[in-house]
Amino acid sequence: MSATKLFSDFYERPDVVTIAKELLGKTLVTCIDGFYTAARITEVEAYAGRNDKACHANGGLRTARTEMMYARGGMAYVYLCYGMHHLFNVVTNKEGMADAVLIRAVMPLAGEEHMLQRRGKPTVTKILSSGPATLSQALGIKTKLHYGTDLAGELIWIEDARVLKPEEIVVSTRIGVDYAEEDALKPWRFYQADMPWVSKKLKQDQLLSEF
Repeated sequence: MSATKLFSDFYERPDVVTIAKELLGKTLVTCIDGFYTAARITEVEAYAGRNDKACHANGGLRTARTEMMYARGGMAYVYLCYGMHHLFNVVTNKEGMADAVLIRAVMPLAGEEHMLQRRGKPTVTKILSSGPATLSQALGIKTKLHYGTDLAGELIWIEDARVLKPEEIVVSTRIGVDYAEEDALKPWRFYQADMPWVSKKLKQDQLLSEF
């Protein structure tokens, strides 16, 4: 039986943290330049357009870069970090709310030969796609080409899979958001427990079931 693609009823829900956790274990698929690749989502971070100083759209900020965050849930927000890294985010919530989930790491499932070529790597190891920049490169996602892509289309999409149990999810603060003051302490980073395909493990990481 073929996998089910996620549509607006999944993405447009109001709780970005819940959506972030439920994206773990789902399959991120791309068909870019004619190459099919698929990978399991293993690490995510949630960002809220309101009351979250770590979010690009905090306080209603609207720029050419952040405008896509204000779209309806189910669109791709891809931005360039440090002028060279393309980071892939899933817009959530209703239009105008500016919530998004950053996909931080994935585990390859199909099309590994294309991922290796894009990354210039000889073999499949965790460094192939265990980071937000490396996974975008492996899957062929680029800012100028895929900013605003509809995730219900045939270029980039996410397929359903089982929801992980609390004891399978590790939670921590988000990475690289020290500038966000008290919001840097929000426990909005999640990854699959006992999974090597994760960008970084921190001392304060805890199983979700412990909260």
